[in-house]
Amino acid sequence: MAHSSSSNSIDWQTQLRYIRQRAGHVLQSGQWSDCTFIVGNENNQKTMRGHRLILAMSSPVFEAMFYGGMAEKTDKPIEILDVQPDAFKALLQYIYSDDINLKSFDQVCEICYAAKKYMIPSLVEQCTQFIWRDLHPGNVCRAYEFARLFEEPRLLDKCMQIIQNTTDQVLKDASFEEIDAATLRTILQQEILSVSELVLWEACLQWAKQECVRQSLEVSPMNQRKVLGDCLGLIRFLTLSPTEFANSPAVSGLLSQEESYTLLMNISSPGVTTIPSPFSQINKKRQGGPTPPPSSVSHPNVRSSRLREGVQLRCECVGTGVIADILDNEQLVDYFMSFSVDKHVCIYGVEMPTQLMPQNLGQELPSQPVQQSYSELIYAFLQDSDGCRLTYTHFTARVSWNSSMEVIFNRPVYITPSKTYKIAIVLNKGGRYPMYFTANHVAYEHITFSFGEEISRIGLIKAIIFGCTSRSSSSSPEGYWQY
Repeated sequence: MAHSSSSNSIDWQTQLRYIRQRAGHVLQSGQWSDCTFIVGNENNQKTMRGHRLILAMSSPVFEAMFYGGMAEKTDKPIEILDVQPDAFKALLQYIYSDDINLKSFDQVCEICYAAKKYMIPSLVEQCTQFIWRDLHPGNVCRAYEFARLFEEPRLLDKCMQIIQNTTDQVLKDASFEEIDAATLRTILQQEILSVSELVLWEACLQWAKQECVRQSLEVSPMNQRKVLGDCLGLIRFLTLSPTEFANSPAVSGLLSQEESYTLLMNISSPGVTTIPSPFSQINKKRQGGPTPPPSSVSHPNVRSSRLREGVQLRCECVGTGVIADILDNEQLVDYFMSFSVDKHVCIYGVEMPTQLMPQNLGQELPSQPVQQSYSELIYAFLQDSDGCRLTYTHFTARVSWNSSMEVIFNRPVYITPSKTYKIAIVLNKGGRYPMYFTANHVAYEHITFSFGEEISRIGLIKAIIFGCTSRSSSSSPEGYWQY
């Protein structure tokens, strides 16, 4: 039976201008409510009232609960034991008013869990954006685990980028010792970490001590090795100096005397004896980041300009710039291009065209000057053949019509020869974009780019911004490769 409490104000509807205000009023007052929730566990439980129609309008889960084939026919309260009362209250507030007051990381995680459970993606997006804005070395590991739990790949990429760029600060923060084993394993699998291997090892030791406590185990070398599990095999002991290894890993108690001796022998004389399992055979130090490009270059048929990474080149390889087709973006559109290279290179970003100026621009307000630019919003990412996103960017800028824009990824990525990669562009602004004929293969000095056999050889990306690595060239600078 619907609840009909008296309102504090007669004809309150006439005093509230917007529907969100009127909906908020009936939520707060409980007027006409027809469902009751008991939210939270026994130690923290609250009763809340709602309106089935409003809830079903916002959530397919509530729709199925109240109007689906399995809907309950009774008016008994609905128990929600896995959501905190404050989080559910915030969820209701958002459903009724489109308003949410996000305050802290922990609060946002609780609200996002509820939003995921009841399939309200717009609220999930707001929670993700809050965490995105608040990311720093002190909470990035928790944010990474949040993103993994709620399957937010863009946030995952952003968190890992921060971990890679500020590893030393991440390891020093007390929150690092609270991460789960899966997160530790992922960090140790990274090729790029801005910290020495010795500091990384010592941080793992501290984490293992805390993990023993969490598992109610005695803090001992044997149990530390047990909780580290396969993470121990991801430490690159062979990159340490003999002194570093002898003064820390060898005396930690986690390694047997025979293991320590064998590893030390291979540090001093690589390959002198077989590395025992499960230890890593990698003797190459992790990269602290891509090698910065030189400050000046000299190369025929190129012109240089300056990006935040330094001087970059644009190689005018092919094309006359003739437009082959027009992409009329009426809604969110995804575009992708697959490619491979025959040398090691570092991918920095892409160049792509801006929108064509609308022919009717300025007709609505003829007395006002015509705007020569517009606000662009693009999401771009680079992924490997397994679909793993290696880097990405949210590009927001005011750009000129009928021009080009440089979309630079948040983190440069080294790619390997003969593997297929994909660059994806998500256009979020309505408008008309020119498209150009692309090539099958294009060579830049000693590097050849090959492009996948897409349905059409007409593309949206005009150029790939890349740099040569020491593995492919010791002198070639960062440059544009244009197709």
